[in-house]
Amino acid sequence: MQEQMTHQMMGYDRTSTMFSPDGRLLQVEYAKKTVRQGTSALGIVCKDGVLLVADKRVIDRLIVPSSVEKVFQVDTHIGATASGIISDGRVLIEKAQVLAQQNKVTYDSDIDVLTLVKDICNMKQGYTQFGGARPFGVSILFAGVDDTGARLFATEPTGIYFEFKATAIGESEVELRDLLSKEYKENMTIEEGLGLSVKVLKKVLGKDFDLSRVDGAFISNEDRKFKKINKDMLKLAKNGR
Repeated sequence: MQEQMTHQMMGYDRTSTMFSPDGRLLQVEYAKKTVRQGTSALGIVCKDGVLLVADKRVIDRLIVPSSVEKVFQVDTHIGATASGIISDGRVLIEKAQVLAQQNKVTYDSDIDVLTLVKDICNMKQGYTQFGGARPFGVSILFAGVDDTGARLFATEPTGIYFEFKATAIGESEVELRDLLSKEYKENMTIEEGLGLSVKVLKKVLGKDFDLSRVDGAFISNEDRKFKKINKDMLKLAKNGR
């Protein structure tokens, strides 16, 4: 019976435009599963800004760790990190960079984070209903500071987005979210947020954890400038200072 049901369902996963009898878009669900196989990434909103931290998962010792980028600058006040098919994420992030620049040229002002997220999610959603195209197999965390303050959004392959105080995506999403929900505090600083990020990544990765695998950036409320996290900051965070 189970095998018969499987064969019946197979006809509905050939395209993202066909609903199965129980109302599911199987190609979109497969894209969401792809995200869970990607490297872990997390974001935290702090009282003085917002923070993004990601695992680069450098498994080949011949790869130069600094050449692997997981946290990207979208605009001077917005950053992003992705999990899933990173090439898909790169295309979407480059699109976000163009949108941010177009807004600056057209309106002579920085784009607000929510507007950018909506535009990218519209593009994601479009690829769930067009024939001959597959959904983007990537989730992206967008973090930035605009006139409304520090903001963090998670976007899914479906085109859905949610705003969070702290969240995670990728292979250890459930464990990281559980740890963040227990230890996150709204009044923590960026420095404390980085310490928490390193702590939870270390707990999830276990013996595989290494600071060379960690990529990160933050945007402070004070200057609204995207800044990469350096090795010294990571060492201090790891030591709890």
